[in-house]
Amino acid sequence: MVGSETAPSGPLRLTELLASVSLATDLGIGQPLGHALRTCVLAVSLAEELGCCPEEVRTVHQFALLRFLGCTADSAESAALVGGDDRAFFGAMGPVVMGSPAEVVRRIAGSVAAEQPATRRVRHVARTLADLRHGGASLAAHCEVAAMLASRSGLRQPVIDALAHAYERWDGKGVPEGLEGDAVPLAVRIVVVARDAELGVDLGARSGKAYDPAVVAAAARVGPSVLAGLAEADEWEAALACEPAPAATVPADGLDPVLTAFADFADLKSPWIRGHSRRVAALAELAGGHAGLDESACAGLRRASLVHDLGRVAVENGIWDKPGPLSTPELERMRLHPYYTERILARCSPLASLAEAASSHHERLDGSGYHRSLPAEAQSRECRLLAAADVFAALTANRPHRPALSADEAAGALEAEKGLDADAVACVLAAAGRRAAPARVALPAGLTEREVEVLRLVARGRSNRDVAAELVISPKTVGRHVENLYRKIGVRSRAAAAVFAMEHGLLD
Repeated sequence: MVGSETAPSGPLRLTELLASVSLATDLGIGQPLGHALRTCVLAVSLAEELGCCPEEVRTVHQFALLRFLGCTADSAESAALVGGDDRAFFGAMGPVVMGSPAEVVRRIAGSVAAEQPATRRVRHVARTLADLRHGGASLAAHCEVAAMLASRSGLRQPVIDALAHAYERWDGKGVPEGLEGDAVPLAVRIVVVARDAELGVDLGARSGKAYDPAVVAAAARVGPSVLAGLAEADEWEAALACEPAPAATVPADGLDPVLTAFADFADLKSPWIRGHSRRVAALAELAGGHAGLDESACAGLRRASLVHDLGRVAVENGIWDKPGPLSTPELERMRLHPYYTERILARCSPLASLAEAASSHHERLDGSGYHRSLPAEAQSRECRLLAAADVFAALTANRPHRPALSADEAAGALEAEKGLDADAVACVLAAAGRRAAPARVALPAGLTEREVEVLRLVARGRSNRDVAAELVISPKTVGRHVENLYRKIGVRSRAAAAVFAMEHGLLD
């Protein structure tokens, strides 16, 4: 149950929060849970071996946990390119991201759409090879989004700078800016080596190319023993233990910005769900008030709602973005996402009390829900409210298999859903009625009404041509609007524009 225990009165350990979201990024890039934690431990050992000062080690520690915070930036586009499974693609490409062009080509040819029929597989491999420039743009978007999200999470500027250059290389052939040698942030030089060592890459072959030779030499000295120790260790405890003293903290009132960043990370996964977690959180918190929950319990319900969809990143976009019915295997994979939400939250002491409600949003009173098929008596009031808020928010938004319902249509559908608690439904509908006419506010960053219209559609994954058709203007005019709004809001990619739109409530 969420309640007073979710309203912390003292500082929270930042590393626990970062370690928690690192589990989500592991899932998003197709790696086993704990990959980032193990990378973190090794990276800290390399930093210490290189004689880094405690603050440099702290930057390495935090960057290692967050390096893939931008991994959801273009999941939908990557999935469409490679045949649907973005996670399998990211996982296969992980060991060669810092490799040579020849390694990248061989890995694409051997891994893209590997489970699909031969003719379809050949088509996807050809498309991916023809679009290799997309790889650089993709990684640059990952960097931009990661830096934006981290800047809202109480992190220091050196960590944000490292995230903004997460794919730079020693030889200057990386992205986003082609920094070379010592111009590449030290944390990046250390963590790229640690991450690839954790993946079993031959480091020597890339020394002086992708990798700083001094870091490779340090890895040769201490890497084997650290990795051997990790094979027997609890990587969560090891990652927490290797943080330099004193432990970094977040003030109690700083938790909500961190969880909102986590929500946006999850909702970037698909253009169809962007802003969903924020909407569910606002609706559930208001519904909690109608249900008689006290202020602390309502705050806990809001926080659980913000992180309820973190487990979505464990499921490929070929499922989330599919316009037709899901097959039985696809349904089974989809039904696992609340389980992964629970796994991500349960280990982290500041978030563990949110895990029950956050991972129960698809449970139903008749036991037909997932992932645990809980009976009614096992579902708290908070679980029931979050489930109803999630359904209402989903029904009133477009999905790949259906258009959005009107508020009245959604209300009728909600009341007809026998698996939802009637009292929770009534509270959610009351909350939705209270939000019907929001006050008009000034637009952020000097954006015009038309630029907001364009931004909203771009954030939803529409192409310039689609935007032009919907707004009845020319694609060239859309391009000018996109260029202008990017300049005003200070971004360079569509994924980062989507983050800005969610941050400022422009998708509601």
